[in-house]
Amino acid sequence: MISDTVTVTITMVLYMAVVIGIGLYFAKRANKSSDEYFLGGRSLGPWVSAMSAEASDMSGYLLMGVPGVAYWFGLSDAFWTALGLAVGTYLNWLIVAKRLRTYSHVAGDAITIPDFFSNRFKEDKKILMGISSIFIIFFFIVYAASCFVTMGKLFQSLFGFNYHGMMIIGAIFVVLYTFIGGFLAESTSDFMQAIVMIFALSMVTYIGLKESGGIAGVVANLESFPGFLEFFGIAQPELVDGVQQISSTGEPLFGPAGDYSTLTIISTLSWGLGYFGMPQVLLRFMAIRKPEEVKSARRIATIWVVISLFTAVLIGLIGRSIYPTAFTTQGDAENIFILTATQLLPPVFAGLAMAGILAATISSADSYLLIAASAVSKNLFLGIFKKEANDRDVMKVSRITLVVIAILGILIALDENSVIFNVVAFAWAGFGATFGPIMLFSLFWKRVTHQGAIAGMVSGGITVIVWRLLIKPLGGIFNVYELLPAFVLSAICIVVVSLLTPEPSAEIQAEFEEAGARG
Repeated sequence: MISDTVTVTITMVLYMAVVIGIGLYFAKRANKSSDEYFLGGRSLGPWVSAMSAEASDMSGYLLMGVPGVAYWFGLSDAFWTALGLAVGTYLNWLIVAKRLRTYSHVAGDAITIPDFFSNRFKEDKKILMGISSIFIIFFFIVYAASCFVTMGKLFQSLFGFNYHGMMIIGAIFVVLYTFIGGFLAESTSDFMQAIVMIFALSMVTYIGLKESGGIAGVVANLESFPGFLEFFGIAQPELVDGVQQISSTGEPLFGPAGDYSTLTIISTLSWGLGYFGMPQVLLRFMAIRKPEEVKSARRIATIWVVISLFTAVLIGLIGRSIYPTAFTTQGDAENIFILTATQLLPPVFAGLAMAGILAATISSADSYLLIAASAVSKNLFLGIFKKEANDRDVMKVSRITLVVIAILGILIALDENSVIFNVVAFAWAGFGATFGPIMLFSLFWKRVTHQGAIAGMVSGGITVIVWRLLIKPLGGIFNVYELLPAFVLSAICIVVVSLLTPEPSAEIQAEFEEAGARG
């Protein structure tokens, strides 16, 4: 057993060494300028742009959050979420990617999302730039926290180490790595990490199915749990103080299946709307080498996402089939991928699977920190407060920001009972509703105005927070994923305010037409 742990550890350490090597390789180029550091000179090929976009998006919730939901509630919640995300991925690449790549170049060669919005509407006072930067900082602190929680849980579960100590060490590693290499290092390592992630998911799914007797065996083991294998029902673990109860015969206890209504399905599918506002994905669209390469990237990204998401759901079901009472709280259930991999795979492959979790976490955390740092240094510091600052000042501020945001994320992640899926869901809704509607309208509606953009952005972001904290707890028809009502309200505000305010200037409309002609 000790030798197995050593083998797993060595495999993970070797993986981390490769990641650091990539950062060092790109360090010189990344530090040439802030443009290189934050967008890599728009030099990503289709494979790197596609797979780094998806790896940076699919944080620890892919290997821990999604399987945890499937283990705890059964098929329906995890399946409809995965379906929404898969469809959202395809539509985002189909609708947004090429147009944003072209328009961001036409609109003053924007290298950040706040840059694009500010340039798109020819701002003088940089109101949109400021608002979008503030929302990016807020929601990426939450996102970074979810990644730190993942790292703490991974090492606690795997080696029995102290959660808080390992969470902090993981955060320090991510900060140092992002310090060194910037966007190119992040994107290239994310490409490698995407390969590791899909390999780990596929490997654990294959071995798990073999161990449990295939799909038929999984179904046979789970069909006695009410609602567990239903698309329109949901399992309800019997809880006492948040802990699932176990019968005298050693079986997990479930109450009657809950109803998974049409409204709930629509709410869950709305996860897909989040993609239209995800900065870490949108930046890859802006950084792709040529607009013509978007089509190839779309195919690569869609195939990767479909395989990854649906194997993640299967792993949760397989895990409950093989280890039905291993985890008795929802937070602990997110360790099912770790348990399945370490119990069923040879040590070297288990190490690769654990590296897959690190891959998912690092690829997301470095993206979140880098984008948040760019929001502060390029958009707030240089764009609003100190326009005469030089590139060295911008880089210095960006690195200070990395540290500050990491510290705030660590403070949020101190609660080791945090459910990764829930933390990610909040930040995902925040970005989806704040930036998704205005991104679509900015790219495809010439009549949208600066005032309409502000109204849509503010209403979307605030609605997510208010709905999550005050309205959703009311239950009933209000118990829907906050992204859905916030996205709809944001879109309505954009249209109404734009139609009530003077149409955009001739310069803005001409630039819109130019972007359309090119893309």
